[in-house]
Amino acid sequence: MKRRCAFSILDLATVADDETVNDSFAASVTLAQHAERWGYKRIWYAEHHNMKSIASSATSVLIGHIAAHTSAIRLGAGGVMLPNHSPLVIAEQFGTLATLHPGRIDLGLGRAPGTDQTTLRALRRDATSADRFPQDVLELQAYLAGESRIPGVAAVPGAGTKVPLYILGSSLFGARLAAALGLPYAFASHFAPDALEAAVAVYRKEFQPSEQLEHPYVMAGVNVIAADSPAEAMRLFDAAQRHRVVRLVGKHSGRRFTAEEAELLLHSTAGQQVRQMARYSAVGTPDEVRQYLDEFAEHAHADELIVLSAAVDRDAWLRSLEIVAEVCGLAPQHASITTKG
Repeated sequence: MKRRCAFSILDLATVADDETVNDSFAASVTLAQHAERWGYKRIWYAEHHNMKSIASSATSVLIGHIAAHTSAIRLGAGGVMLPNHSPLVIAEQFGTLATLHPGRIDLGLGRAPGTDQTTLRALRRDATSADRFPQDVLELQAYLAGESRIPGVAAVPGAGTKVPLYILGSSLFGARLAAALGLPYAFASHFAPDALEAAVAVYRKEFQPSEQLEHPYVMAGVNVIAADSPAEAMRLFDAAQRHRVVRLVGKHSGRRFTAEEAELLLHSTAGQQVRQMARYSAVGTPDEVRQYLDEFAEHAHADELIVLSAAVDRDAWLRSLEIVAEVCGLAPQHASITTKG
């Protein structure tokens, strides 16, 4: 690639219409085992709640399951929605993972709820939780370093593990926080593309070196569907878009839609919203996908791309990620990001 990038995967642990949650977990294990052989740097799993199509709500538990079925690839949260939890509990969970799987665990942190307003109440999250996010990140970081900010309280396990932290975001808030704390910054451009350029520019300009990270490090999300022909890739992409808009509209209405209705929805206002969310998508043949990823890496000024296979069909889902590994020349070993010490 023109810009030297690492490549990682975001696995949403999706549950297809004809699948069970157990099927989804089995597919995630299969993907992780393949990704390890293909040469991806890491796989992340995101915290979502009350979504029938996403099975990664207990993020740390899923990471532990995947880690037990792989041997080398880094695994982590992309991310844990920290305001839904106490920093101590997350330090204990990820400290446990890091102790069981040393050198393989990441902890990406976000401040969004990862769910709807009704579920927020079920999570016991209050309206001010997000306001405490910067302080909660610092408290969590201190637990993992063995330097608790609360006298007499330690994360066991967790203290001294120094699990690497990453700030996730889709706005200037996360960019500025990551820069101020000297942490890597992961932008959610795979579904929230609007502020990508501005956020990355602010992060790089304001970055302050830290114990964890000496230089700014940007990760950017991008959707991928690769196939042998442009027509097949577009067919898979349209199917993914229809699936997404049906889930979006159906969640609020409770309705089921016929294939004809789903096609109409794709051209509705909701469909336009879904297409806008997927603005950064590499769709096409292997060569076309490689060219797009080259250009996107430059556009995002990214050090690492986190690719999401949007294909609904499981075989196409795996194949898209395999093609990325092939055309981008991935190898089983990758250098770590530059850190102090």
